[in-house]
Amino acid sequence: MLTGNRILLIVTGGIAAYKTLELIRRLKERNAAVRCVLTRAGAQFVTPLSLAAISGDAVYDDLFSLTAEAEMGHIELSRDADLLVVAPATADILAKMAAGIADDLATTVLLATDKPVLVAPAMNVRMWEHPATRANIETLAARGVMRAGPGVGDMACGEFGEGRMAEPDEILGAIEAFFRGEGAAVTPSGGAPGQKRPLAGRRALVTSGPTHEAIDPVRYIANRSSGKQGHAIARALAGMGADTTLVSGPTGLADPPGMTVVHVESACDMLDACTQALPVDIAVCAAAVSDWRAADEAAQKIKKNGGGPPRLELTENPDILLTLARADNMRPGLLVGFAAETEKVIAHAKAKRKKKGVDWILANDVSPGTGTFGGDRNVIHLIDDSGVEDWPAMSKDGVARRLAERIADHIAAKS
Repeated sequence: MLTGNRILLIVTGGIAAYKTLELIRRLKERNAAVRCVLTRAGAQFVTPLSLAAISGDAVYDDLFSLTAEAEMGHIELSRDADLLVVAPATADILAKMAAGIADDLATTVLLATDKPVLVAPAMNVRMWEHPATRANIETLAARGVMRAGPGVGDMACGEFGEGRMAEPDEILGAIEAFFRGEGAAVTPSGGAPGQKRPLAGRRALVTSGPTHEAIDPVRYIANRSSGKQGHAIARALAGMGADTTLVSGPTGLADPPGMTVVHVESACDMLDACTQALPVDIAVCAAAVSDWRAADEAAQKIKKNGGGPPRLELTENPDILLTLARADNMRPGLLVGFAAETEKVIAHAKAKRKKKGVDWILANDVSPGTGTFGGDRNVIHLIDDSGVEDWPAMSKDGVARRLAERIADHIAAKS
């Protein structure tokens, strides 16, 4: 909880500014006091009214407002908070912070403050990797400015890479860590922009989405998987430099850029695509593969004939995870599976890990009330030789980034 903590949120001009509304809501849920400064460019993406309505406080946007200066001058504004958070932190404001420029209310507040500052960078990958931005980030870090993100993924400009603003729950986690005295997290790589990606030179295989098992030409057996988690994991691994192959069942998702994407329908198709992608250093089997298929697929649409429903004979599908685990010298160096459960989540996942012979199992509860299938959030329990590691609820992109970091650390430790 953040009860009694005062946060000054500085919202600048980036498309990710919309995420700040959710961040404010999360902070208010934890009883933090939130006051906002909005730049002129930021107002092109979110309105003062929306920020004021959610924060429950006035929004400050004009350095020369006589009313504001009478009620709360920029010096007092800069020092009244316990923590200043800049989100999104564009390349422009990072450069101004590094150079000590104060040409509007936001930059003046930042220059005048004597309180800790946390930035959540957000910009195009080329801007993030530019030597000027690298130097600015290093300058700010040397001055004690904390950083959350940026993450890796698709961008509004159509490119892919590092530069996405951290998700609200990740920024919230960094804020809570600061107030616990733990410092603020830096994700995903923990280093300065332009650092060599930790999975460069590694090959990764990811499966995603459901499979469709044909009954006849128009009907099939399937499940509710959206593919969001698997696709996010593929993006995160590729963003860390891995040469990634994504084997995807039928989803409504766009193909992530920067990787090889193989589209399949059935479990048998998916197994074929996975074996053809070997050898790999990393395999993450996030697809929700159908356990059964029709023993005999009808050549024509099955029609009603008034004699009741037809008898549907089922046969078991091949076990992709088990097949990869037993691939002898072609076995992935690190094999990660998912256990989507509706009861006894940890117990069933532990049994699955032992039965399949995989290195890690990521267990999650997909009961209807959780909203995991088809939703944007997930709660993960990572099970390995050392036991169970419980992760907090986070976005599926956040899960993907955390898993990619965990994989990179594991590979680095073994090298």
